[in-house]
Amino acid sequence: MNIRIGNGYDIHRLVEGRPLILGGVKIPHSLGLLGHSDADVLTHAIMDAMLGALSLGDIGHYFPPSDPKWKGADSLFLLKEVNELVRGRGWQINNMDSVIVAERPKLKPHLQAMVSNLANTLAISEDLIGIKATTNEKLGPVGREEGIAAYAVVLLVR
Repeated sequence: MNIRIGNGYDIHRLVEGRPLILGGVKIPHSLGLLGHSDADVLTHAIMDAMLGALSLGDIGHYFPPSDPKWKGADSLFLLKEVNELVRGRGWQINNMDSVIVAERPKLKPHLQAMVSNLANTLAISEDLIGIKATTNEKLGPVGREEGIAAYAVVLLVR
């Protein structure tokens, strides 16, 4: 069979003085995600799922936080690079599903914009991308609003 599946996960700390960017969408909020790049946990989880499906490691291998070249990088640009790597090996996205876990802000109004950004970046149909948002019911670091996490699953076909 010429199908491969990968899963990805990412979490970043919420801090003052940073923008909150998820799926390439800048979301109004008093806190943003801390990271070497723009810290877009959704896009990072998707990239890790894509790389994992082909046993290619994780995004830290390709875009190490120790490299100043990637400081403040737009994660949609990084996603495009990962997609080119995947396509260059003869694979393409069949579909993906993801979950963003955050107590605040409410993300539902922004989900369609995230889908559109990802579809445009990956050059795929929007109906191949699922994004859901949930809370952590006040449990753990995400529940205490210390960070935001994302999970992603990607199915690749040849």
